[in-house]
Amino acid sequence: MAEVTAKDVAELRRRSGAGILDARRALLESDGDMEKATQWLREQGLAGVSKRGERERAEGAVSVVVTGKGRLGAIVALECETDFVAKSADFVRLVDTLAEQVASEGEGAIDALKGEIEQLQITLKENIAVGRHVRFEAGEGAILESYLHVQNGRGVNGVLVELTGGGAEIAHDIAVSIAFSRPEYLRREDVPADAIATERATIETIARNENKPESQLDKIIEGRLNGWFRERVLLEQPFAKDDKKSVAQVLGGAEIRRFAQVVTGA
Repeated sequence: MAEVTAKDVAELRRRSGAGILDARRALLESDGDMEKATQWLREQGLAGVSKRGERERAEGAVSVVVTGKGRLGAIVALECETDFVAKSADFVRLVDTLAEQVASEGEGAIDALKGEIEQLQITLKENIAVGRHVRFEAGEGAILESYLHVQNGRGVNGVLVELTGGGAEIAHDIAVSIAFSRPEYLRREDVPADAIATERATIETIARNENKPESQLDKIIEGRLNGWFRERVLLEQPFAKDDKKSVAQVLGGAEIRRFAQVVTGA
């Protein structure tokens, strides 16, 4: 068997776009013959795999799972390059499997499924990788609920909510509300102080440029800042099923402990 040098591997990678290990294996399988090795990579679907990893993943699918008698939950995004691949049966099946395994076994399940992800890359010939993923384990006295917005045959917007003092119906309704309002924070106290200070200064500058009366300036700034909070803070946002009420108002005695949202392309 011919000796395979680092220079040979580098040359084959340049020609084929294959990864280091795949290029070395191809040369070994082809007894060092560059042309045969290139053809072997093509036949195995390994040519271009390395280059695919550099291409942008702007599409994908999301899956949400609540299992373990409602105690365990996960959201996983699987990213790819095109809408066509994102809604393919194999792609959707894999993201569902990833969410199920992460929910029941933990985030280490992603590494366990690495081989399946790599095989899908070869089959579908796109840059495919796990994107944002979140796992919840419900605390004492809490329940988990979820919502998944489906578009063109695959999930695109997944939400998990952990709630205490309330039932599954209100928890699910809150999850739906989150899906469409996309809050950044649970409560006003969670918003970073520097972000508030920056927005306050911006609002003041805008108000002064509008020649608002100095005597009304503080009131105008506070009013607009409250509107800014309503756009970003879950408890202050309008409730999706009744926008005349805030999320905080419909909770009653229930409390949202935490939430997570994963959206494709975000």
